[in-house]
Amino acid sequence: MEDRELTTIIEKHGKWLNGNGGERAKLRGENLQGAKLQGANLERAKLQGANLERAKLQGAKLQGANLQWANLERAKLQGANLERAKLQWANLKGANLKGAKLEGANLDFSCLPLWCGSKDMKVDKKIAMQIAAHFCVLDCDDKEYLVARSAIMPFAKQSHRAKDLGLMKEVQIGG
Repeated sequence: MEDRELTTIIEKHGKWLNGNGGERAKLRGENLQGAKLQGANLERAKLQGANLERAKLQGAKLQGANLQWANLERAKLQGANLERAKLQWANLKGANLKGAKLEGANLDFSCLPLWCGSKDMKVDKKIAMQIAAHFCVLDCDDKEYLVARSAIMPFAKQSHRAKDLGLMKEVQIGG
């Protein structure tokens, strides 16, 4: 997609958000690889399956955006607002989420980065419980890990994914 066309879509989307006519941004499946969208207002935009690999989305407003199946690999999302965004099955491998707001976002089945780029992500209790639940199902027999797992297990068991992960059955702690 050409920059001019994308700029027009974002302008129309802004008008739609403000109730001044315009049109909701519908960018499903679009190739937006490397797009320069810093600070763009894409709140509630439809971006399912969009290729946003290496896109520059620092400070972008993506509240309530539908990013299911989107490729956000190595995207720059520092300070982006992803509150209530639908990120199921999204590829966030290598994405820089430092300082991104993810409260209320749905991260089920997404590829969440496990590197310094996810440091300082702002998450809610639901996401924290989900991450804790995944920690608790690791296969590690190290005594320090088992003590840590035991300590966070009650919190992890509150996750909406706990049953699927097998956390509702009693986990034996080695001794």
